[in-house]
Amino acid sequence: MRHLKIAIVGRPNVGKSTLFNRLVGRKLALVDDRPGVTRDRREGEATIGDLDLLVIDTAGFEEATDDSLEARMRRQTEMAITEADISLFVIDARAGVTPLDRAFASLLRKSGSPVLVVANKAEGNAAEAGIYEAYEFGLGDPIPMSAEHNEGIPDLYRALIDFAGAREAEAEIAEAEDADERPAGPLRIAVIGQPNAGKSTLINRIVGADRLLTGPEAGITRDSITLEWSWHGRELRLIDTAGMRRKARVQDKLERLSVADTLNSIRFAEVVILLMDATMPFEKQDLQLADLIAREGRALVIGLSKWDLVDDPSQAMQALRERAERLLPQVSGVQLIPVSGLTGRGLDKLMKAVFEADDIWNTRVRTAKLNDWFGEWVDQHAPPAVSGRRIKLRYITQSKARPPTFILFGNQLDALPDSYKRYIVNGLRQTFDLAGTPIRLYLRQGDNPYAKD
Repeated sequence: MRHLKIAIVGRPNVGKSTLFNRLVGRKLALVDDRPGVTRDRREGEATIGDLDLLVIDTAGFEEATDDSLEARMRRQTEMAITEADISLFVIDARAGVTPLDRAFASLLRKSGSPVLVVANKAEGNAAEAGIYEAYEFGLGDPIPMSAEHNEGIPDLYRALIDFAGAREAEAEIAEAEDADERPAGPLRIAVIGQPNAGKSTLINRIVGADRLLTGPEAGITRDSITLEWSWHGRELRLIDTAGMRRKARVQDKLERLSVADTLNSIRFAEVVILLMDATMPFEKQDLQLADLIAREGRALVIGLSKWDLVDDPSQAMQALRERAERLLPQVSGVQLIPVSGLTGRGLDKLMKAVFEADDIWNTRVRTAKLNDWFGEWVDQHAPPAVSGRRIKLRYITQSKARPPTFILFGNQLDALPDSYKRYIVNGLRQTFDLAGTPIRLYLRQGDNPYAKD
């Protein structure tokens, strides 16, 4: 069960106590058409679906700042807002938005506390204009309700479950922050590629010694070999791997074991350098290896070996970048670095790209910053309607780094098209400089407690 503390707030006579009684299931609060009946805060326990609620009924908000009874009642309301997990800001939809509603909305925005706008007394056509007016508060979509006629509780539940889910995700993030921190040990870098791509030659050049056996014959390396090294003071653990051919060509038992060892090396690594032959780049096996690295959630840098054999390097690099964007959208923006293990060309740029890829892989974005961007991004291109009903996207939060992983909260997310998910991922990548790293996006929505099993 999720637990939430909710403050019901608003100007006098909008139906706060009626909503309080409806939620707690008993007539604990006095209800009358006269404003100002409620003076003290009253608390009651309630349950909606799998939500356990502690509901606080408050006095009607009055613009009084002296030591009068109204001012003391206002201070009680402000204390309830501070103590609550979320406030239900109740307005009278039939009366529309009043100047006192606007003053209360301003106070809520300044408080920084989470708020849901409840457009009460929404039964009938007379309330429609007031519901639309409630958008002017800038506090999100109003929830049409009629506490007196028991209408709108499922919509309120869905909004609360979205908030509860976002709060749980934030708690998970706080607990996982220590685990998400970069390990104190060396940066683990695996070098993979097809046979004879020059992996061992490159590592020998990085460490400055013929530490690994090399030669023109393909398949010399069989085991994954780990070397401890440092680069300009940064501790490294370099992993040389066996060349990986297409599965159909892998017949020998020893080669099958070597492939399995390489896969384990990818899972163990933090950054993977995918080495391609610059004279034959982006072959089918190269693309499969890049996709495997992305699916394993590892940071990726592409090294273009044997670059000294390429004619017209400037034009060739432009063409290769265009091919990478087209063929590897799952790691859009991945860095392509020309290198030569024989001459040592490009090693500084390669290692700089590795460290940058590791920084991006460890990126964490604050939830407030994420949702500021998210609101604008969705406004630019809203999700499509499904069976006449709009898909509601409410919050987004980052649950972890390594790789950057995000959770999107809303309604009807099972109908969200894959193209729109890609639109969100591309926006995250562009806005928060997540080029070349895998991005995880998970969807989470609340269940309807009134749906039949």
